[in-house]
Amino acid sequence: MKELLGVQLKNWLISGGIAEYWAIILQSVIAIFIVIIIAWIANLIAKKILISIITKLVRKTKTHWDDILLERKVFNKIAHFAPAVIIYFSAGMIDYSGLNNFIQNGAYVYMVILAIMLIDTFLNAGNDIYNTMPVSKTRPIKGFLQIVKIFFYAMGIISILALFSDKEPLTIIAGMGAFAAVILLIFKDTILGFVASIQLSADKMVNIGDWISMPSKNTDGTVIDISLNTVKVQNWDKTISTIPTYALVSESFSNWKGMEESGGRRIKRHLNLDVKSIHFLSDDEIEKFEKIHLLKDYLIEKKNEIRSNNPKGEIPVNQKRLTNIGTFRKYVEAYLHKHPKIHNKMTFLVRQLQPTEKGLPLEIYVFSNDQEWANYEAIQADIFDHILAIVPEFNLRVFQNPTGDDFQKLAK
Repeated sequence: MKELLGVQLKNWLISGGIAEYWAIILQSVIAIFIVIIIAWIANLIAKKILISIITKLVRKTKTHWDDILLERKVFNKIAHFAPAVIIYFSAGMIDYSGLNNFIQNGAYVYMVILAIMLIDTFLNAGNDIYNTMPVSKTRPIKGFLQIVKIFFYAMGIISILALFSDKEPLTIIAGMGAFAAVILLIFKDTILGFVASIQLSADKMVNIGDWISMPSKNTDGTVIDISLNTVKVQNWDKTISTIPTYALVSESFSNWKGMEESGGRRIKRHLNLDVKSIHFLSDDEIEKFEKIHLLKDYLIEKKNEIRSNNPKGEIPVNQKRLTNIGTFRKYVEAYLHKHPKIHNKMTFLVRQLQPTEKGLPLEIYVFSNDQEWANYEAIQADIFDHILAIVPEFNLRVFQNPTGDDFQKLAK
């Protein structure tokens, strides 16, 4: 039909006394002008009228997914097809040598690019819609969508190559087998990332929002994005680290999700006590410590136990006696049990470690019930502020290497 209209227009111009050569040129110019006008009207209707109507309808609906499609401009991308389709199917009206094929091919390439962009935008919108669902927290799909994008980009490029090479797309795909090794080399990271994405998702190794630490990559923070090739982590100093997805499978990292779900955060710290300050308690010291509320019941029980187990007349070395280090350890246990920020239903230890040249380590191994970093650090600091200050009350000394001031005092 469009070719017939072009021929009729050319014949009409020739019958009007215009030479055939100039009639063809004039007919082509008129046809181009008409096509441009029709395409412009179609673009105007699609963008100004249809998009406005769709926008108003979307705003009135209660569903959220159509708002995401609107924000991602999916409907705007569809509207771009209107003028392109008109130009593609109207190119036959032009009867100038090769010009109609050039315009038609150009319109075809433009529509292929538009289709790829539309699919890309639609998949992005689909990911946004999926992220509004609870399952997205444990099963991100961004990596899989990127694989789909790569497939459609490849199909689009093959379609364009098939057009200009005048070959079937399947023929081009078959011919690409010879370049498989090159393709594997070029897309090595993408292939590794795809396999790693499947492993991360299937094994639930890491999700968006998890706190991970990876010393080999100098990374310690919250996962903010998981894609096909990279995982983005916002470190605690607000810097962004980008880690290859496959590195999370091939290298070790710590995921603190279990700690966050447990309701507690571990405190594991020790102080070194001077071994020379450790001794048996005298009666006066026991009487003094009985006035400490946290030790009163413990000391009464121990005194009764000592009276019943120690025979009279035995030398001190054969008797059961209290030590200042043991009493101090019990005090720390009682203090932590009473502390409102310590999780009493999780592992709770106050223990001695192997003595070293720096003294006897007394380790505290407990869990705080507040996991927020700043609060957690404040809890640790408050506990050790108190413990370090109370050590001299038990006639113990915290070990510290001698300083210049210590040597000056000795010299005097």
